[in-house]
Amino acid sequence: MDTAHIAELLTPFLRIGSKEGCHSDKPRSGKEESAVLSPSQLHNISIYIDLLQRWNARINLTAIRNEEEIVTRHFGESLFAARQLFPQCSSVTPVVKGVDVADIGSGAGFPGIPIKLWAPDISLTLIESNHKKATFLREVVRALTLTDINIQNARAETLSRKAFDLVTLRAVECFDSILPIASTLVAPGGRLALLIGSAQFRPAQAALPLFSWLEPASVPTSRSRVIAIATRR
Repeated sequence: MDTAHIAELLTPFLRIGSKEGCHSDKPRSGKEESAVLSPSQLHNISIYIDLLQRWNARINLTAIRNEEEIVTRHFGESLFAARQLFPQCSSVTPVVKGVDVADIGSGAGFPGIPIKLWAPDISLTLIESNHKKATFLREVVRALTLTDINIQNARAETLSRKAFDLVTLRAVECFDSILPIASTLVAPGGRLALLIGSAQFRPAQAALPLFSWLEPASVPTSRSRVIAIATRR
């Protein structure tokens, strides 16, 4: 897919809002600015889309087949989450070292791999119980020459107990049952990030009283999708 078109489609998800804590001596214009992805990042997204389309013909990675929708629904939402979790004040990719991230139920790799593209210095664990999907994830990691990624072809509850600085969860089956499992993987002071429907926020908040929750942020162009971020006390 053409990288210029990818960049255009992702613009709403990369807007720099006034609440992101960016400081500048220049007056803020009425028009919001957007973070700019590097040519390398855009090239990797293009390769990723091509791989996803080819593998989708053989196994069901995602029900979305239209490339523009893949960009907005999958990459857009994932990168929006990345901006909330690892904000920046310029178009330069932020350096986030020593942060252990786990993505539960990675499926086709969202949001974990786009977050890694955004913040390449994180250490990422992709947890996916489906063997074919785990094989696809390995192929993406190989094709994009990504490093410091651990793919666990297992269910989250069977992993050896390990605490992560950040655990992400998006569009997994049995949300209510996986949520407590995800919470046990979050280190004290670590964060849990949920890409969910807005109606799921209050139940999630009630289910995890040991977490301090931020108000959910609405995903651009979506009627009901939000990112909810909580910190373990």
